[in-house]
Amino acid sequence: MAVKIRLQRHGKKNFAFFHIVVADSRAPRDGRFIEQLGSYNPNTNPATIVLNGEKALRWLQVGAQPTLTARRILSYEGVMLRKHLAEGVAKGAITEAQADAKFAAWKAQRDEKIAAKKTGLKNEEIAKAKAAKAAEAEVNEARAKAIAAKKAEAEEAARKAAEEAAAAAAEAAEPVETPAE
Repeated sequence: MAVKIRLQRHGKKNFAFFHIVVADSRAPRDGRFIEQLGSYNPNTNPATIVLNGEKALRWLQVGAQPTLTARRILSYEGVMLRKHLAEGVAKGAITEAQADAKFAAWKAQRDEKIAAKKTGLKNEEIAKAKAAKAAEAEVNEARAKAIAAKKAEAEEAARKAAEEAAAAAAEAAEPVETPAE
């Protein structure tokens, strides 16, 4: 029986969510599986991966073959590196302490990268919010100037109308001189 580590699709249309499972290669994609190793949610940024690394390493060591996407996820989580280091220890190329030190260094570097990406995304979001606020303030200022201009124009028109009305009233109040006969 060929055993594969692969993804099992769940979730809604256009909003996929995957379980990472160990299954017989002849079983349907979303069908029967032997063991669930974790989950993968590509909808978040960065993608959310929950994985039991010990179980995955054990399955890899007994011959389970990961699919391409599952291999990338396992590599991202460090399971493939741990398998590689375990093989080096078994061959006597490195000691267990050296393998643990290499894995710890790799994990620290990866965690820094993830933290930097999250910080970058947060800073980008803040910058977008500031730009949107500045654009909104600019639009509001333009609207305020337009309203003030209309108000001044209306006041000027009212003042001119009042002057014309006063002039017309003054003309009407003046006695009309008739030519003397």
